[in-house]
Amino acid sequence: MKLLIVESPAKAKTIEKYLDGEYKVVASVGHVRDLPKSNKKAIDIEGGFIPHYEISKGKEGVVATIQALAKKASEVVLATDPDREGEAIAWHISQAVGLKKPKRVVFHEVTKDAVKEALLHPRQIDNNLKEAQEARRVLDRLVGYDLSGLIWRKVRYGLSAGRVQSPALRIVMEREREIRAFVPETFWTLSAVLGTKGGGNLTFTCADEPRDKKIVDHILAVAKKEPWHVVAVKATEVARAPRAPFTTSTLQQTASTRLGFAPSKTMSVAQKLYEAGHITYMRTDSTIMSTVALAALAKLIPQKFGEQYHAERTYTTKSKNAQEAHEAIRPTHLEKEVAGTTDEQKRLYRLIWQRAVSSQMADAKTLRTRVTANVQSESIPEFVVNGSRILFDGWLKADPEARQDDVELPKMADGEPLTFVSIDSLEKQTEPPARYSEAGLIKELEKRGIGRPSTYASIIKTIVDRGYVDKLNKSLIPTDTGDVVSSFLEKNFTEYISDTFTADMEDKLDAIARGEAEYIPTLKNFYTPFKKDVKSKEKSEKITNLGDAPKEFPCPTCGAAMIIKLGRSGKFMSCGRFPDCTGGRTIEGVVMEGPKELNEVCPLCSKANLVEREGRFGKFIACSRYPKCKFIREDEAEKAKKDTKVQCPTCKKGTMIERRGRFGIFYSCSDYPECKNAIKAKPTGRICTECGALMMEGTKTIPERCSNKLCPNHNPHKLIKKI
Repeated sequence: MKLLIVESPAKAKTIEKYLDGEYKVVASVGHVRDLPKSNKKAIDIEGGFIPHYEISKGKEGVVATIQALAKKASEVVLATDPDREGEAIAWHISQAVGLKKPKRVVFHEVTKDAVKEALLHPRQIDNNLKEAQEARRVLDRLVGYDLSGLIWRKVRYGLSAGRVQSPALRIVMEREREIRAFVPETFWTLSAVLGTKGGGNLTFTCADEPRDKKIVDHILAVAKKEPWHVVAVKATEVARAPRAPFTTSTLQQTASTRLGFAPSKTMSVAQKLYEAGHITYMRTDSTIMSTVALAALAKLIPQKFGEQYHAERTYTTKSKNAQEAHEAIRPTHLEKEVAGTTDEQKRLYRLIWQRAVSSQMADAKTLRTRVTANVQSESIPEFVVNGSRILFDGWLKADPEARQDDVELPKMADGEPLTFVSIDSLEKQTEPPARYSEAGLIKELEKRGIGRPSTYASIIKTIVDRGYVDKLNKSLIPTDTGDVVSSFLEKNFTEYISDTFTADMEDKLDAIARGEAEYIPTLKNFYTPFKKDVKSKEKSEKITNLGDAPKEFPCPTCGAAMIIKLGRSGKFMSCGRFPDCTGGRTIEGVVMEGPKELNEVCPLCSKANLVEREGRFGKFIACSRYPKCKFIREDEAEKAKKDTKVQCPTCKKGTMIERRGRFGIFYSCSDYPECKNAIKAKPTGRICTECGALMMEGTKTIPERCSNKLCPNHNPHKLIKKI
């Protein structure tokens, strides 16, 4: 038996059908190893940035299965995805399973011919590609931990920063500052309705947009009293060339504008199409199509559209670090116009098919007409009307959604008189620059050399998930938290989140992949000064205070001046005398209700009464002298809501209550700290027959399991009795 290892279970099923039983095909389901959560154990910096990997949680069974099959196999072939991450996954599998000399093959489309051809040309794991991916992973971990830790201390616990996400946030924030600083100017648009010789009316628009009302009034007055005529008619034939086949970036941009897909959704749907064998690999920055694909299109286009529609074309990849071994994204079977099982898959496939086919078609030819009109005597700005019509549809035949509406104009000649009908002016104001959409930000990241095809979707998802950016009507709007975090990084780490530095680091990682740079020197040259800079900022001021509040909003409690602070829900106004005074307002100036005072003395300090406060996770009781006194307890009503009513098996007195810690929700005894029994998931009310510990909710495949990690029933178990 021969063993072939891929990443996706769907791909494994498809490929196994192609190989007629010659190979057993199994899936690693992505990565099988990763760095541990603890940064102290993750990377040995002094030893040469050596990462210490561990089997990813939940992948123990996958590794054991592959290991057992590999022992029986006469040959083991690693066929993970054809990019750096795929190369790294292949290496991790070989290390975790203990493969001595595995073969490595790559294919860019899941078709029978491509898979069989790849198996005829095996190679070893490319250590340069693996090291480039490892350097990226280590670099991102080191930067993320060091910067995030500093932000926790200087801004707020739980925030994060990253080598690529922070420059992306900075770009969004820079645009927002442009919008805030924008000063609108008033201007007028003028449109005149004029009758033509043939009897129809046309609306001509003033070529100028005057910003002075006196000029506007003068134009209106002259236009109404003077006769009009055609100054010039200019007709131009314009050739409109098709666009190159899709790269990862252009696919994400076009799917966003045409289909309304978020980049992460586009990649998820494309992944399914790739695994099912419908399209070539979807992580690429190359616009090149294979000679086989070009030959297929040279046959398909004349048959489907006509001989005059075919035009063989070559495209130049703009990215200087493009992986030219990859193809552009295209259908594997170009004769299929529809593919996929869901509506989303069919729509995305259709988009890919249209782009690939149209890229090898003739130019569309358009006749564009521009007619200029003016009054005969006095001098006022020219008025124009534009028209266009398709002379030859060319590539638009395959991609009609890219076609613009025809605007037919009647035949007119220079000097022809026009009949005045009416003229209107509309007062407007100049608009600030538009906020980035997801497609726009991807385009900007690619233009500046920040990130690579595989990272664009995750970059945007990260800054949205972290609460740094909100999506509103396709626009990316930085939140107050995003504003503060970006401002802090721009002030203290300008160099490390700049375009040039980030793009240069990407180039260095690419150089490792090409074998032109080494792993340790690259990381050392970056991390040594970076670590020093982070340490030098430890003594900088905390930035929860964001400046003075407007003077028209004094403290509603004591009348003192207020300051703007950053809270978990955004900016708000706090009394400058806090904690002596707890008065507050929203950022709009609305008075915020203070904590409700209880008729109960604080049991810890005995100097003040307790108050009821509202936190992120509900009501709680605290000393009114906080933060001088840190007494805190859970509100009884909130506590009752979270009580599972399941008896604690350790002390037999308390019940298990839902609580929230730094790593999320957990359940512990209500008699804490006297009883410290705690479990990770909600108790089911039953005990384990093996060890007597509580059973807790599991997963879809394991509905219930023992809370004791050392117990065999921590995984699938036998029937158990109720408490």
